[in-house]
Amino acid sequence: MKYVDTNQVQKNMNGRLLKNNILKSVFFLATIFGLIVLAVLIIRVIIQGASWINMDFLTNKLSTSPDRAGIMGAILGTFWLMVVVIPVTLILGVGTAIYLELYARKGRFQSFIQTNIANLAGVPSIVYGILGMTIFVRALDFGNVVLAGGLTMSLLVLPIIIVAAQESIRAVPQHLSEASYGMGATKWQTVKNIILPAALPGILTGSILSLSRAIGETAPLVVIGIPALLIPFPGGIMDRFTVLPMQIYYWTIDSSLVEEYANLAAATIIVLLVLLFLLNATAIIIRNKFQKRY
Repeated sequence: MKYVDTNQVQKNMNGRLLKNNILKSVFFLATIFGLIVLAVLIIRVIIQGASWINMDFLTNKLSTSPDRAGIMGAILGTFWLMVVVIPVTLILGVGTAIYLELYARKGRFQSFIQTNIANLAGVPSIVYGILGMTIFVRALDFGNVVLAGGLTMSLLVLPIIIVAAQESIRAVPQHLSEASYGMGATKWQTVKNIILPAALPGILTGSILSLSRAIGETAPLVVIGIPALLIPFPGGIMDRFTVLPMQIYYWTIDSSLVEEYANLAAATIIVLLVLLFLLNATAIIIRNKFQKRY
């Protein structure tokens, strides 16, 4: 201890503690600022739109008259969009994750695919809209129908689901698969009966959160030309449609002409937030229920 300068140690310690307290205060203030802004926005939306939510608003068609306008078409359009997005993203996303993690040989090709999937997860959503317009709307001549919109949104969330599924598969304890192999099971039997059930909570949680993003996106649908006014209720994947975010977008624009449209947009935001909160709550329940199972 005679070689240690206690005064210098105490001085360095005081400096580190001061820096720690300053940074902790900065991070706390940043968190409080974000929460305050979020609370102000939510309160403003609730005050402006809550009184407009009633059964007629939820069940009526779109109308140029604010008093008779409803969002049932947008709700059904969101439902049919998810009918396309959910099977496409889950089948392709989970299948790709299983192949990359459990079957693909480790090497340059696998690393190349992995790197590109990670990069695609950060591509702006409007780029996927341009891709969907080029391939599904024009090249395949689907038009701006549910199928084109669903496939476009599938491209948007597919990289996120792949990454989430890969992380869930990696988190499965290795001794479970080794025990399965030791009992004489084949690789596919091990994947189907051991790895996938153990990884399922993480896969479902990541998938639900990704689908929440798909429900709330607007830019890709604007690019492929999804309408928002005075269209019939969609009844299948080849029908024209609109979704809740698109309706919010157009009513917000039209509020400069008709003030009541701002209230309709706020009411639609409340409905969309409730839907997203339900999806996120489902993801939390799944995670909490199964996180200690294995």
